[in-house]
Amino acid sequence: MPAPNQLRIAATRLSRPGSSYAYRLTSNPQVFNTPRPNFQNRTTFLSVKQQIAKMSTMQASHGHNEACCNIPPVVSKGYSAKGTYEEIDGLKAYVTGPSNATKGIVVIYDIFGYFEQTVQGADILATSSHEKYKVVIPDWFKGEPCPIEWYPPNTEEKQKNLGAFFGKNPPPGVAGKLPEYVKALEEKTGVKEWAILGFCWGGKVVSLATSGDSNPFVVAAECHPAMVEPKEAEGIKIPLILLASKEEPEDKVKEFETKLSVPKHVETFKDQIHGWMAARSDLNDARVKEEYVRGYKTVLDFFAKNWSS
Repeated sequence: MPAPNQLRIAATRLSRPGSSYAYRLTSNPQVFNTPRPNFQNRTTFLSVKQQIAKMSTMQASHGHNEACCNIPPVVSKGYSAKGTYEEIDGLKAYVTGPSNATKGIVVIYDIFGYFEQTVQGADILATSSHEKYKVVIPDWFKGEPCPIEWYPPNTEEKQKNLGAFFGKNPPPGVAGKLPEYVKALEEKTGVKEWAILGFCWGGKVVSLATSGDSNPFVVAAECHPAMVEPKEAEGIKIPLILLASKEEPEDKVKEFETKLSVPKHVETFKDQIHGWMAARSDLNDARVKEEYVRGYKTVLDFFAKNWSS
């Protein structure tokens, strides 16, 4: 019988004729050619029924437990943020999560800044797990994020504009500021243990910060990271989860995983675009919303299992 994820994908394919994402997701095309069971045979029917019942109690594929979190219904558009904007260490920051949290997460947004999909993600991180977190998104761009209209960079003008933006906001510059910023967070919030999560451009910041000698974090996540560099993985000394989209170079992601010598979870969401967990997420699309939720569940479960204390 097909593995649980294959069975689910096959059902999706059969119920949506013409769907292309099902073909990209499954690693076993023969799933779609599996003969339909003869349910007139009671023995066969019970066997299939028992296997499905058994699968429903199994741990979710890729090692995360679907029951780890209680994520509220995701708002497709017009999300009302649960946190507030404060000033921390001279920077505006979105702050969410309970005041008595003992652990925190620094979120490094993508180049588009405070999009509601990213802010909603921060609220999900703060209160959806058994462990409640203080979550902070610093405004490294100081009110001047990249216009989302520049992406994808499919014209010479867009490429020029994006090049100038990255030149003004290089990831090493932010990574170098994080140790002092975390000290300021500790003084402001009282929280002494911090994780880091970065989207796209922010994923590069995570690699640089956690592979440096002054890393202040205990666990890390990169979601659809930009500029994946396997050499940086060799220097990372804390547990790390990397969730890639179909647009990150597959060979780079695999090599990055190979070079990690720490507890890790590396997974590619093969039907999702670069940015599906942040600003470029189209939450009006049911499939994108499903994988947006699964992405956050996977991160939260990894943090819960790999936080050092």
